[in-house]
Amino acid sequence: MRTIISTILFSFLLAGCNFSKSVKKDLISGLTSKGNLLTCDNVYLTVNNEKTTSNSFIYGEMIYMVFNDIQGFTKENGNVFPLMDLVVTGISGDTVLFADNIYSDYNDGMDFTPLQLTANISIVTPIRSGGEYTLSVKIRDRKSEGTFSSVLKFTVKANDKIKTEAEGTTFDEIYLFSQGKDKVITDGKINFDDNIYIMVEGLKGFTEENGLVYPGLSLYAFDSGNDTVLKNDNLFSEYSEKGVAVSDFTSRVSAHFKFSGTEFNNPLLVEIIVWDKKSNSKIKVESEFELE
Repeated sequence: MRTIISTILFSFLLAGCNFSKSVKKDLISGLTSKGNLLTCDNVYLTVNNEKTTSNSFIYGEMIYMVFNDIQGFTKENGNVFPLMDLVVTGISGDTVLFADNIYSDYNDGMDFTPLQLTANISIVTPIRSGGEYTLSVKIRDRKSEGTFSSVLKFTVKANDKIKTEAEGTTFDEIYLFSQGKDKVITDGKINFDDNIYIMVEGLKGFTEENGLVYPGLSLYAFDSGNDTVLKNDNLFSEYSEKGVAVSDFTSRVSAHFKFSGTEFNNPLLVEIIVWDKKSNSKIKVESEFELE
């Protein structure tokens, strides 16, 4: 009998909240939403234009939080006037990213029906792989006290398509970047004639002399038949002699390449090796790519 009464009471409370306040939680992703005067029955996440219920993302991905058919705004001349605030905090509560008054440039309001608002963040620095974060989005009505908030706790993982072997070195982040698409590559798919960058951030362990390090960097690519399709024994030959400032080197080391002019047998394996001319420290980075 107690179970029946509790169930009825809980259902009654939910029904009562629909008039002005509501609380919802996705049991898979943990996405929690709460409304006061504003309502939205369909809040969801997308990655790479596909809906997801995941709360773990690959470094470099972009998350979209979509608020579909949000209602309850006070109208003036048929228009509504939403604002949005976004904050990402770390596990200790420190603010990592912050943006406020999103949509404030709609001075005359909006008349979209149904009204869909989106919040998005790129999972890149200062967000780090291996970290735990909380994304909080708050929608406000400029013409009333109405609010709608959603909170997502998520983790970030490194791209498992990137393999590393380090000797005497450490790094903060390694990722792949497409200049043509202007985004981080997480699926290994690339296009002909596109500049692809292998980025290494926070590389340490090289011998320092008067504020300089002396690195070398080789780049090779092999097709599925193990034929060499790209080869450069030292892209950093000038730095091997004159050195590079430690701060610049630690900030980011990169090598870029592109495939053009002929057909290749997929998948393609690309590897770089960054080594220290003054010691045995080095790091090898490799990843497979599919040319489309």
